[in-house]
Amino acid sequence: MVIQNTTTKSNQKSLPKSPTGIQGLDEITAGGLPQGRPTLVCGAAGCGKTLMGIEFLVRGITEYGEPGVFICFEENPEELIQNVTSLGWDLEQLILDKQLAIDHIQIDPQEIIEAGSYDLEGLFLRIGLMVDAVKAKRIVLDTIESLFVGLSNAAIIRAELRRLFNWLKQKGLTAIITGEQGEKTLTRQGLEEYVSDCVIKLDQRIYEELATRRLQIIKYRGSQHGSNEYPFLITDDGISVLPITSIGLEHQVTTERISSGIPRLDSMLGGNGFFRGSSVLVTGTAGTGKSTIACHFAAETCRQGERCLYIALEEAPQQIIRNMRSIGLDLEPYLQQGLLNFQAFRPTAYGLEMHLVNLHHWIQKFKPSTVVIDPMSNLILSGTINQTKMFFMRLIDFLKSQQITVLLTNLIPGHGLINQTEIGVSSLMDTWIDLHTLESNGERNRLLNLLKSRGMEHSNQVREFLITKQGVELLDVYLGQGNVLTGSARIIQEAQEKLAANQRQRLLEQTRRELEYKEKLVSTQISALQAELAAEQEEFRILTEQETINSQNLRQYSQKLAQLRKAD
Repeated sequence: MVIQNTTTKSNQKSLPKSPTGIQGLDEITAGGLPQGRPTLVCGAAGCGKTLMGIEFLVRGITEYGEPGVFICFEENPEELIQNVTSLGWDLEQLILDKQLAIDHIQIDPQEIIEAGSYDLEGLFLRIGLMVDAVKAKRIVLDTIESLFVGLSNAAIIRAELRRLFNWLKQKGLTAIITGEQGEKTLTRQGLEEYVSDCVIKLDQRIYEELATRRLQIIKYRGSQHGSNEYPFLITDDGISVLPITSIGLEHQVTTERISSGIPRLDSMLGGNGFFRGSSVLVTGTAGTGKSTIACHFAAETCRQGERCLYIALEEAPQQIIRNMRSIGLDLEPYLQQGLLNFQAFRPTAYGLEMHLVNLHHWIQKFKPSTVVIDPMSNLILSGTINQTKMFFMRLIDFLKSQQITVLLTNLIPGHGLINQTEIGVSSLMDTWIDLHTLESNGERNRLLNLLKSRGMEHSNQVREFLITKQGVELLDVYLGQGNVLTGSARIIQEAQEKLAANQRQRLLEQTRRELEYKEKLVSTQISALQAELAAEQEEFRILTEQETINSQNLRQYSQKLAQLRKAD
């Protein structure tokens, strides 16, 4: 018996939150920043603090109808407006619509004389007027250390900071306060001690010459939140945070099939192709046809009117398009129709986590039904093998949660084992197709082996395949003398078998003609014997009739003779 808990979350009081609208951040914070409270965003220069504050205000205005105020202590408004224009945000229009107010408060250390008390009453008044002018619900102070430049009295600084934060709470403003990172502390002034409701740390680090931005929720009072480090990306749409640990094994599955683009390969997969939302791995050494099979799959997706995202890690898109034309596969029309999207780059351009953020961004923007990564093995250059494996685990889980079918190609060294990949992700794959070559008689021939395909009946036969002007052609299973024959050996064996079959056919034909001749000869002999027999039978009949006549004549003669002699 299952006992249900009568206490539901809806009955529990939850902390009011203001959604940021920043992709991924609201998921990590379980709804956004604490409403009516200050949040500290700290980090070194260039990590994205100002941009996060601006996006928090812009999203609040455009998506949630909450006007905002931005107070900058370093950049002037003109520079700030110009810097975010590339993101598609028209701050000038928002200011004209009285949805946003921006003020620059410049403090020159040379003009400050530290004497006696120091308070922020003037700042409170100035901010209050701006808040009232736009009826703001949100505010950003960037960066707060500038208020205390040139001051050495720590007690005064801390007292005014505490008063400032209390003042923001009394106004009911959801605030972001940015702070510069200290040498061994989150901020130079120890702001985290006072802004204790929510503290977000931004970081930019370089590993093996690859830069990666990361975000971490250090503290969030009264709310659950993700505590891991999350990579984030600054794109044309703003900040995108990837909550990589939030994806679990709870995705939906379907029995719907999607074609591989190669009919005979579909037949090997139970007649209908791959399961939609599954993961497909195509492994093989160089030149075995991995990219060709991947392009067949991409073209078939587009042919069905669906979208395919093709991640090319080795060749330029135009080179792929040119090469595929040689086998009768024209990808250009699908590219022009917007059904095929190439993203080509070198794996060393970013770290693995940034690649993961980029993939999420492209997938959410393009909304494909299939994804091709060719080849996945190149991503080892962006991290260690273990990091690469974790990367693909997260990516595959995400794609399955979106019901997106993914096909990955993997280059195996010439000495590699068939039952493993260098990255070690074969166990994560639903379908595994291995391509290899067989060298014999001075030539190499391609073979396809369907190692596994979960949830469906599939062929266990090794198939030879050709790359022709019409694309990939899978040949019939062929065995000669107990071995699989391919290429010229297969052709020679087939020719020998055809010659032997022709010889047997000629022997049968000759035997048939001889039998027909003998049949005619016997038939002629039978006819002659039958004629001879008929003649003898006729002669016998004549003799019999003659004998009968002679007997009658003899009786008549005997009777006449008796009458003449007067016999009794």
